[in-house]
Amino acid sequence: MYSNNTLRPVTPVPSWQDAALCAQTGGDFFFPEPGSSVREAKSICGLCEMRTACLDYALANDERFGVWGGLSEKERLQLRRG
Repeated sequence: MYSNNTLRPVTPVPSWQDAALCAQTGGDFFFPEPGSSVREAKSICGLCEMRTACLDYALANDERFGVWGGLSEKERLQLRRG
């Protein structure tokens, strides 16, 4: 039996995330509703110095949703297959 006070392992936040522009703007742009534009997220990513680290993280962790490193879900899938 587990209590509500049971500690669970915490996944550390990658160091690049603290410096990423998305951390300063919020996730709404980066996880839009299906069919919505990702233009604003990509614009922010284009200015971010952490873009490469973000994309590497998304590919290494098989992130399937949202914009990561300036690429949409479909673009990352094409990159993996390519």
